[in-house]
Amino acid sequence: MTTTYGPRQARHAVVPTGARSPAALVLFVCWAGAAVVLALWWQDTGAVVGTADWLIGAGRIAGLLSGYGCALLVGLMARIPVLERGVGSDRVARWHAALGRYTVCLLIAHVTLILWGYAVQARTGVAGEASTVVLTYPEMLKGTIGGLLLLAVGAVSARAVRRKVRYETWYYLHLLTYLAVFLAFWHQLALGADFAAHPLARGFWYALYGAAAAAVLWYRVTAPLRLNLRHRFRVAQVVQETPEVVSVIVRGERLPELAARSGQFLRWRFLAPGLWWTASPYSLSTAPRPDLLRITVKAVGGHSAALARLRPGTRIWAEGPYGALTADRRTRQKVLLLAGGVGVTPLRALFESLPAQPGDLTMIYRARTPDDLALRGELESIARSRGARLHYLLNQADGRGPRLTADLLRAAVPDVARHDVYLCGPPGMARASYEALRSAGVPGRHIHHESFEL
Repeated sequence: MTTTYGPRQARHAVVPTGARSPAALVLFVCWAGAAVVLALWWQDTGAVVGTADWLIGAGRIAGLLSGYGCALLVGLMARIPVLERGVGSDRVARWHAALGRYTVCLLIAHVTLILWGYAVQARTGVAGEASTVVLTYPEMLKGTIGGLLLLAVGAVSARAVRRKVRYETWYYLHLLTYLAVFLAFWHQLALGADFAAHPLARGFWYALYGAAAAAVLWYRVTAPLRLNLRHRFRVAQVVQETPEVVSVIVRGERLPELAARSGQFLRWRFLAPGLWWTASPYSLSTAPRPDLLRITVKAVGGHSAALARLRPGTRIWAEGPYGALTADRRTRQKVLLLAGGVGVTPLRALFESLPAQPGDLTMIYRARTPDDLALRGELESIARSRGARLHYLLNQADGRGPRLTADLLRAAVPDVARHDVYLCGPPGMARASYEALRSAGVPGRHIHHESFEL
């Protein structure tokens, strides 16, 4: 481990904000909504007698919860700012993935139990009953197509499958969720016994799905259109930082109105041949300025590698800013920034802009070799000017990487347990760092991390 220490500078007060995440409130509202959905079934259900009634009742419950899950899935896809910036995009993505799995399982249970119950009731086979239901019941063909689409999206989103398909393929197939939910919605209202004779229940369902649709239309369509018409982003310059890392400097109009913050990211769509079809999340690698933004990207695939060939003047379509890895999460006077690889980019912006007294701000940067230290000169300049501490954690001469442990952290930062920690890096490094931090006595609530591995 090598260390760079900056000289002391004039002291200034630091008041940690420690803004609370609305995650608990959001989860409470979601569970309360599920309770309301169950109440719909309860008020419309009399005595449950016999096998058929039990099967059909369980199928109705599964169908109602699956329909409720579909509305929540659409809402979580809407990129609502209070979720993306307050809860954190990574947590929202994990909620969406978990809810998707539950919704698909509930859908399978709904279809299986309902058809089984109907077959017992009619004393026919399940296959014959399925044919009758699909071909003769109102809105059932739409519901069947919607259900099959939802199952297909779920299959493509399974980790084992997703690892084998291109991100762009997964992304555009994932958009079929909207069509699946639209088709299933009409089936629910047409055949849902809980809605047929209850205007209040139908009103609740319309409001639920209407709110989800409105959120998508506003935050996924209208807001990005207004943002890009206002700011008119363009590539100003591309800088080669290391053989595998480039910085893209972006200029735009009225950038202060964007209200981007250090630690956040935007989804960038570069309107150049071969790049326009995908939007990738890249963090700001410097504190936002009135006249420019900057992202720093490592070439890990065809899309990211192509950014080195961008020409000045290339137009950009951007969405955001998103992310909760900001100064608002800070609750303590002292702060440790723990970066791995190109994960240094949002932490470099925080290293520059977090209010701190000399000696209260520390960065540990994990990389393979000195040549892999992206933005090294900038980091050392910031450390010198702010009186901050900067440590590099590099591989040994034989190529072996040092093991990040609690002892190593205490050697670099003796009072690490009294720090807030901002963590960003590859998934393996992030997991090892989190475990080491916890072993070193840092409470989990003081470790701030965003990851986009589902």
